[in-house]
Amino acid sequence: MKWLMTFLLGVLVGAGGLFAWLRQVPHDDPRAAASSAMATGSLPAPAGPDLESQLPPAPKVTPDLTELDLPLRPAAMDAVAALPEVASAAPAIPAGQLMVPVEGIAFAQLSDNYDQPRGRERHHEALDIMAPKGTPVRATADGKVAKLFTSKPGGLTVYQFDPTEKYAYYYAHLDRYADGLQEGATLKRGDLVGYVGSTGNADPNAPHLHFAVFELTPEKQWWKGTPVNPYPLLAR
Repeated sequence: MKWLMTFLLGVLVGAGGLFAWLRQVPHDDPRAAASSAMATGSLPAPAGPDLESQLPPAPKVTPDLTELDLPLRPAAMDAVAALPEVASAAPAIPAGQLMVPVEGIAFAQLSDNYDQPRGRERHHEALDIMAPKGTPVRATADGKVAKLFTSKPGGLTVYQFDPTEKYAYYYAHLDRYADGLQEGATLKRGDLVGYVGSTGNADPNAPHLHFAVFELTPEKQWWKGTPVNPYPLLAR
């Protein structure tokens, strides 16, 4: 009987200690779940299968690319049509296109003095065509008289625009203009422009035509442009 009482007392003390320890373990601690299972004699359920493996396969989506092959929508086409028309660039003057502008002077008599230095800061940027005073000066190509101008360096000058108004032809040091020549007049290749002279800063003992070609700016200012060497443009 004594040994039975001792056994029961030991069981009660052990159960009380286990209960006190379980109260000290946080509820979200994995140890609590394990101890609870031990106390109740149950085991945790085995881990279930991966949830992603239970989902149906994702549908296969094919992007609709047909719109990429469509032309511009009508609204976009209208917007394009409303844009200002861009003028096609005028072609450069072909080599040999221009007539030697001094009557009786052949191309073989000319020398390319376009790049001759004029002081330390500039070059000639034109051709000097030597000829006796009063030699007729002819239009190098078709075009319009844009400006008749008298300047200190150039003397009597003529600015002629080509029909596209992309280039200007410049005749300087003229002795006088052709009779009836006026601004706005249309010239044909070979028409009389004036006469060789030595006005402006030309040497009176060396009359000549100072002939230049330049590409006009978009503003079409007769006094402004990019110089172009006339020598390769003249007909042989």
